[in-house]
Amino acid sequence: MKSKKSGIKKSLLPNLYSYCKKLDLDVIGLMCIPPQDKSADYYFKELNNLNKKLGLNELSMGMSADFIDAVKCSATYLRIGSTIFGKRS
Repeated sequence: MKSKKSGIKKSLLPNLYSYCKKLDLDVIGLMCIPPQDKSADYYFKELNNLNKKLGLNELSMGMSADFIDAVKCSATYLRIGSTIFGKRS
């Protein structure tokens, strides 16, 4: 079975952010990759709200299939490699 990548639970984000600041890490924004079988728009809006609550400037979300929705939700970084370079072989 293929392992899946995941992040942290939304409820744990403030604590993780505080911990990173204590370590003097320069956290500039959040990143998400929504599930492929669900609407990305919901996740993009949710991450944008979390990013604003933390007062962060950068937001990495959106891939070739959903980057327009990501931009509408204030994405500042996009991952659109397959649109530019084509699908991986």
